[in-house]
Amino acid sequence: MKKAKKIEKTEARAYHYDVIVSPVITEKSTAVSEFNKVIFNVRLDSTKADIKSAIEALFNVKVANVNTLRRLGKTKLFRGVKGKQNDTKKAIVTLAEGQSINLEGGAS
Repeated sequence: MKKAKKIEKTEARAYHYDVIVSPVITEKSTAVSEFNKVIFNVRLDSTKADIKSAIEALFNVKVANVNTLRRLGKTKLFRGVKGKQNDTKKAIVTLAEGQSINLEGGAS
């Protein structure tokens, strides 16, 4: 039984890393951080519940709210050839009062 629990825990942690693709580090995301919010790029098929559990597990913080937005890829010309940018999904995560995430070193 102990091995099964350990494998399940490892698989769950790997799944959390699959949900969160990368943090968004821009001027706008830095400005939003003053309101206790952090922005992440996430997988297209992830739900708000998946995102919330992944953030809470990976950074050991309490999440108050998760808002998501999808940006459909634009069709553009690349050297005269039509191409399409990838679709992306972002999650704006509102942390509970007193919680914070230092993206360089984990929870603080």
